[in-house]
Amino acid sequence: MNTKKSASIIGSGIAGLAAAIRLAVKGFDVTVFEAGSEPGGKMGEKTILGYRFDTGPSVFTMPQLVDELFELCGKNPRDYIHYTKLDPVFNYFYEDGTRITAPHGAVKFAEEIAAKTTEKKETVLSFLEACETKYRLTHKVFMERSLHKPGNYLNYETLNGIVNFRKVQAFKTMNEANKKHFKDPRVVQLFNRYAGYNGSNPFHAPATLNVIPHIEINTGAYFPEGGMYSIITSLFKLANEQGVNFIFNTPVTGIITTKGKATGIRTAETAYSFDVVVSNMDVFNTYQDLIPDAPKPKLTLRQPKSSSVIVFYWGIMKSFKQLGLHNIFFSRSDREEYNYIFEKNRVFADPTIYLNITSKVNSFDAPPGCENWFVMVTVPNNSGQDWDRFVRFTRKNVISKLDMFLKTDVKKLIGYEAILDPRRIEAETYSAFGAVFGNASNSAYSAFMRHPNFSSKIKNLYFCGGSVHPGPGIPLCLLSAKITADLVE
Repeated sequence: MNTKKSASIIGSGIAGLAAAIRLAVKGFDVTVFEAGSEPGGKMGEKTILGYRFDTGPSVFTMPQLVDELFELCGKNPRDYIHYTKLDPVFNYFYEDGTRITAPHGAVKFAEEIAAKTTEKKETVLSFLEACETKYRLTHKVFMERSLHKPGNYLNYETLNGIVNFRKVQAFKTMNEANKKHFKDPRVVQLFNRYAGYNGSNPFHAPATLNVIPHIEINTGAYFPEGGMYSIITSLFKLANEQGVNFIFNTPVTGIITTKGKATGIRTAETAYSFDVVVSNMDVFNTYQDLIPDAPKPKLTLRQPKSSSVIVFYWGIMKSFKQLGLHNIFFSRSDREEYNYIFEKNRVFADPTIYLNITSKVNSFDAPPGCENWFVMVTVPNNSGQDWDRFVRFTRKNVISKLDMFLKTDVKKLIGYEAILDPRRIEAETYSAFGAVFGNASNSAYSAFMRHPNFSSKIKNLYFCGGSVHPGPGIPLCLLSAKITADLVE
């Protein structure tokens, strides 16, 4: 007779996989239900005509959080996944001709900024030190524990954070903090762009988010051998080894509740009983579609949503020596760009372009002499705009901008093309309104307004992933799974 407690995970995104592994280690009999045919959620891949594309997150930091899952299972992470530290990390291009090649490490990065702009090395170093201080004061409090359990505030780290609260700069915007520290607008714009890592507006988001450049610049960015999707395949293999059961091509249609307790899930075909239910689905859609009659945390669900993206997957029949793995082509005015995205709900004619080319590191991702371009611009989330027109408009402007920077004719080099827009993101990844990062972090209270990793109304119902605490991105999703698994009794 099986005396194990059972747990179901709705969705096999990276947080869902991590939660499944952690619960299996705790002794649960775990089943993951996935609407798609493969694991990964937003972290997918596609291969066509010799080009391989990662279709989701492309910046990989804090790899120790991936390693931790293997070590938790008594495995050597290097038997499953390999990754290398990037140096340089990013190439930044400005319309005045400035090009900044951002190396790994605070000192080398500060030297590069000093060489290419009017800022001094010491100014950059002091900023990065302040970013590290923010991280030290916040990561244990905001990133590694539930904010919604009173007992979690009774510890040294929280007390230390309260005593040093002014250093966190929660009531100053990123732009205000960056503009006060730097005089060169190019450097301000460079650090403002980190708000985009969770779909927020640097002119409204708290300067607390300046922990992000600390993680990327001071501690490092990495690339996994075989591409970003290899993170998913390695965790999927580990989960299977831990006895996790996966059921693919099976959307969950409802969460079963009995007397205020989650007792199972429904699919189109049948109902399943479970002791614990964990939703890795967007929390807005979880309430809307899976438990429509349950009490809703209205204030949390009404929070403004993050931005979305338009992505062009281009097979480019040429190689560009001036480009690296991560490239940014800046807009002439980031203030106007963010105003269009968050206030006007429209796409901007001169967008900041992120260009990711994994074939620079993994040569098998494109045919010889060619490159696989993942070209992304930030756009509003889906509120019924004419996306066909917006995509055409954005494609034309992106090509024109890249032609100018690269002195080429991009249109003639495109041998393959696929396009992702907010409508498809919403339909294919079940992200409410196509907001890839869940709620935006555009106020000092945003961290506290993210949905907790548990339901306060329905016992044994839990949540993980980028739409809940602590937030979006690979590291936070992995921490979300850790917090959730720790909460499950």
